[in-house]
Parts: sequence; structure tokens; C-alpha cells
Amino acid sequence: MKALTLLAATAIAFGQFAAPAQAQAWPDKPVRLVLPYPPGGNVDSAARVISEQLQQVFKQPFIVDNKPGAGGLIAGEHVARSAPDGTTFFMGANGPILFSPIIFRRAAYDWKKDFTPVGSVSFTPLLLQVNPKLPYKTFAEFLAAAKHAPGRITMASPGAGTTNHLVSEYLQSATGAKWTTAHYKGNAPATTDLLGGQVDFNFDQLSVAQPFIAQGRTRALVVTSAKRLPSLPDVPTLAESGFPGFSAETFTGVMAPAGTPKDIVVKFSGALQKILADKAVQDKFVNLGAEARGMTPEQFGQFLAKEDAQWTKVIQQSNISAE
Repeated sequence: MKALTLLAATAIAFGQFAAPAQAQAWPDKPVRLVLPYPPGGNVDSAARVISEQLQQVFKQPFIVDNKPGAGGLIAGEHVARSAPDGTTFFMGANGPILFSPIIFRRAAYDWKKDFTPVGSVSFTPLLLQVNPKLPYKTFAEFLAAAKHAPGRITMASPGAGTTNHLVSEYLQSATGAKWTTAHYKGNAPATTDLLGGQVDFNFDQLSVAQPFIAQGRTRALVVTSAKRLPSLPDVPTLAESGFPGFSAETFTGVMAPAGTPKDIVVKFSGALQKILADKAVQDKFVNLGAEARGMTPEQFGQFLAKEDAQWTKVIQQSNISAE
């Protein structure tokens, strides 16, 4: 009996130390960052910057796995159903993380229940850009045209439920202007059709739009940041254009499947914050038109809750649906 008691006590003690030891060994195999968009957009660019750095830190491959479609639901659902063993993470943006299940009316996942926040990666302002063949030189001219001929102007959206889409819906609701929205599977194909003249305008991340504006292939009319952008000092903000106090940014961030050991989440988040605080990495994001800004899991969770409350109201008031 004493021998059995000693054996049981040893097993319990081993069990207490086994999980932390496993977490301390993480990652002991390749890690996938599952993305809801195809290559070429701001989320993909951000993922490739950090994956390179994470590989150097942890000496394991961090693989960027693009799974576009259904407003991010395909990628998000894949991660939500993955084993919480630290080998699969969801790297997305506002729409895929927070709003796609609401807009697509499909209970694929609930970020509060099915994911654990790891940390933010980058923040990027949006801008409204038009094909330069269009006559509009100011945001006021653009709005006047959209009111005069409702639905005639066409917009390329990178997906239903993205910040790009929600800002567009908010402005239509607030101004009475109307345009026709075409949803794409990410920024890259949406921008391709804008450049080709198949659509008239889009709201795009500075990281994607900046080179085309510099080349004169698109024309920026307004930005969604709280202040004018240093790289586009002549382009006014929405706050200056009749929407005082308004600002909107696209974020990128990392989520783990719910149940992922806390030690893994903390280890990943700590490394991510150190990487994003590095001047060389910050410069890479500046060159992408974004700001590297890391948050702890707790800070990121609080930020997500605030974003959720703000933009869910827009979805409900505008009756946004992708059905």
C-alpha cells in the first residue's frame, strides 16, 4: 500500500511539472500562421516580416499559410478547430477576427470563446483612392457624384466585414451617398481591378496604396487617420472633411486557439513584442505604410473588445450582411 501511495504521489508530481516543461520546449516543431487573405496585401506583408524574425528567435520555421475566402471564415474556422498545441495560429485583421461571423450570419467562431489573444502586430490607416481617369479631385466632389447618381460609382472591397467595408458603409449611412460594392478575396485582387479600371475606387491600407499613388496610378482623396499622414500631407482627414473625431485603422494581430497553454501564449507574445520594438523591424513596417505596435495578450483583448463594440453598432445600423 505504501508503495502504491508513493507511486501515485510521484505520478501526480510528474504531472504537475510535465505541462510547463512541454510549454518551455515550445516550439519544438514548425509553426503555422494561418492568414485569411491571399499573398500581396497588408496582412500578408506583416506576417512575412514577423515570421522571418520569429524563425530567428525560436530556430523553427514559422510558415505563412494563406487560406482566403468567405471574409476570413475559412482561415478563422480552421484555426478555431485546430489542436491548441502551439503549432497553429490565426493572424488576421479587424474583419476576419471580429466581424465576419456576424456579417456572414454563420456561427463559425466567436473570438471571445474560440480564440485566445496573443498580441497585435501593426496598425495601418486607410485612404479613399480613385482611378485617376475619374474627374473627382476632392472628397466633396466624390460624395456629390455618389448622391447625384446612386449606385453608379463602384467600390472594390477586400472582403465583407473588413474595416475597409465598414468605413464605406458608415459613410453611406451618414451622408446619404450610395455606391455599388464588389467584394474580393483580399486587397491584392481588389487593387488590381481598381488599377485596371474595372471599379472606380476603394478604401485601401496605406501600405498597399502608397506606391500606386506615388506613380499617379491612383488618386487619394481622404484618409481615415486622426491626423494627416506625413507621406501624404496634402490629403485631408475624414475628421477635416465633415466627420469630427472620426478615425479608423486596420490592425493585424495574432490569435491562438482557445485552450492553448498560457505559457505558450506568453512566450509567443513576449517574443513578438520584442521583435516589434526593434528599430529595424519598425522601419520595415514604416516602409509598408504601417506602424509596428505590440500589445500584451491582456491589452490586445481589451482593444478587441473596444473595436467589437464600436463597429458592431455600424454593422447593425447599416444592416450589413453577406448573405
